[in-house]
Amino acid sequence: MIHLLLPFALAAVLAGSGVYGVLARRNAVLMLVGVELILASASLILVTMSTTLPDDAAAGQILTIFVITLAAAEVTLALGIILAAFRMRGHIDLTERLDDDAAHAPVDDRTDGRVTS
Repeated sequence: MIHLLLPFALAAVLAGSGVYGVLARRNAVLMLVGVELILASASLILVTMSTTLPDDAAAGQILTIFVITLAAAEVTLALGIILAAFRMRGHIDLTERLDDDAAHAPVDDRTDGRVTS
């Protein structure tokens, strides 16, 4: 039987990498990968703990399948939102707000932004 320290160490590395990916990246896709790493570490802990239970309850495995299903739905929804934002803005940098695009609109150089009739 495998020692419990190894899966927990792997889960800690996965969760740490995921947190770093979410906090250090500005690209929406890379942040999504970080969230998926965090979910994978949670699934690994669920499966590890369910194998250590003395009874034959498969609650950890069933919950892991549920987490995988939720992760697939989350990726589908998030990639749809990211694709729509990319089509609207031309980039997926999350440091800028959506309403900042109006503030950076080009000014008509002929009138210096003033309306003349």
